[in-house]
Amino acid sequence: MNTDVLVVGAGPTGLTLGIDLARRGVDALVVERGEGLTPGSRGKGLQPRTQEVFDDLGVIDALRAAGGPYPVGMIWRDGEPQGEHRMMDADEDTDEDSPYLLPLMVPQWRTQEVLYARLTELGGKVAFGHELVGLEQDADGVTARFANGSSVRARYLVAADGGRSAVRRAVGIGMTGETVDPNPVLVADVRITGLGRAYWHIFPPRGEDAGYLAICPLAGRDEFQLVAQFPDGTEVDTGLEGVRRVAAERTHIAPADITTLSWSSEFRPRAALADRFRAGRVLLAGDAAHVHSPAGGQGLNTSVQDAYNLGWKLGAVLRDGAAADLLDTYEEERRPIAAHVLGLSTAIHRAEARRGRATRQLGLGYPDSSLTEETRTDPAGAVRAGDRAPDAECDTGRLFDAFRGPHWTLLALDTEAPAPGEGVRLVHASTPKPYGKGLLLIRPDGYVGWAGDCAAGLDAYLTRVGLSRPLGREIP
Repeated sequence: MNTDVLVVGAGPTGLTLGIDLARRGVDALVVERGEGLTPGSRGKGLQPRTQEVFDDLGVIDALRAAGGPYPVGMIWRDGEPQGEHRMMDADEDTDEDSPYLLPLMVPQWRTQEVLYARLTELGGKVAFGHELVGLEQDADGVTARFANGSSVRARYLVAADGGRSAVRRAVGIGMTGETVDPNPVLVADVRITGLGRAYWHIFPPRGEDAGYLAICPLAGRDEFQLVAQFPDGTEVDTGLEGVRRVAAERTHIAPADITTLSWSSEFRPRAALADRFRAGRVLLAGDAAHVHSPAGGQGLNTSVQDAYNLGWKLGAVLRDGAAADLLDTYEEERRPIAAHVLGLSTAIHRAEARRGRATRQLGLGYPDSSLTEETRTDPAGAVRAGDRAPDAECDTGRLFDAFRGPHWTLLALDTEAPAPGEGVRLVHASTPKPYGKGLLLIRPDGYVGWAGDCAAGLDAYLTRVGLSRPLGREIP
């Protein structure tokens, strides 16, 4: 079988990339070693920036219907509630430059179902039961071999196969990291009778040798996610009886009150970053490139945004005639972001930082990227090239409505603009706060790529990123 892009792994990263490639007309195949989508609530928090991504990809309504807001925490001691505990800092941003200001709770298995449905709606494919056992690459592409005896030839391969990535190992990319916490953690999806769903129930440790236990009601589901920490060296029982036992020891919940266990896992929180995100025609994304502590809900969200960054670049190279070295900007932009977010999630795990504005990921950007060009003479106080393009009112409605889709958007803000070519949508607007004046070219992933007082230099930028018809004659 031949394809343009082979995506290994059908988790949130691989499915997001598959959707973005499908809507660009790129022939892609997603393969998954399991016989179906992976179960479990796992990464259940969708940060506001990721919700913006999912808005663009056409799945936000389904995810909002499937999920809900995070509940307030309730501290328990000796079977009695002790008072509420805010798990996240209140939002301090009053500008409301996004329709999504708070995290959305959706169990990961449900997020994957929504993404899978969208991928198949767009004509994309997932081949289950394909465990990668080897790969070879040459100047023209990659050949991947699977345990079932099949093989796939692709022009590019993207590893989205998790923290123990077989692809990463096959191409010899190392991973540098640390153990964030040596104590093992049990996470389980359970049904519990007699426990209210209005709160995230928190049971602090009883003594120095005990670990914490927390029980969070899963939005859109009658289950709870139970998380329990154990001392280093403990052999953790992930079965139903083991879950019942630890709950009975640390809470007022009787063993029989935990009626079902649908999924469970054990892990030790760690933080690790791949030494590089590309080896020839193989690129790493998601947990294959960076592994986070779950504290702060950053891992899945950073992974989805990897795919969102990579999707338009693969489309530009494979469909729009951009030079292949455009793909080098993927690692240039995403690896520093991953390093930064790894530090944040580790600090939250160690109680050195709080969940709040930074964890919402709306402030992340690419100011130092080689794809960022700011040519305005005085952009002080305004959105600059490299920044996320915020939502705002414009002459035709909301800017996010204009951005939605796989195209670029040229904002002409109280400024004349040449007629755009194929792949660019022109939007005229009186200066919306906080953009300032001038021309701003918004990338397909919602960041300002180029900004200028006039169109001088814009054609050269568009040609570089592979737009098939630039704006016309270069303005000197």
